[in-house]
Amino acid sequence: MTCEVLVLYFAKSSELAGIRSENLTVPQETTSKELWEKIASLHPRLRVIQDHVVLAIRQEYVTIGEEVIKLRPGDEVAVIPPISGG
Repeated sequence: MTCEVLVLYFAKSSELAGIRSENLTVPQETTSKELWEKIASLHPRLRVIQDHVVLAIRQEYVTIGEEVIKLRPGDEVAVIPPISGG
């Protein structure tokens, strides 16, 4: 089964994707890596931050890997780029 989620792009990820948010149809059960690959396939410029990016699903941080995640219709998926500063 699939569901529609709202993907939110922040800071550098928004700049690279060229948008702040979009709705995506994704499998309800997937891995965080598969979810990232779907997002990155739509916005290839995001790949420059893929080694440092974190996803937040329902405001909970999820590292990109083989962890299985269960998504629900309307979930928010935030793409959190690396934080820089000094």
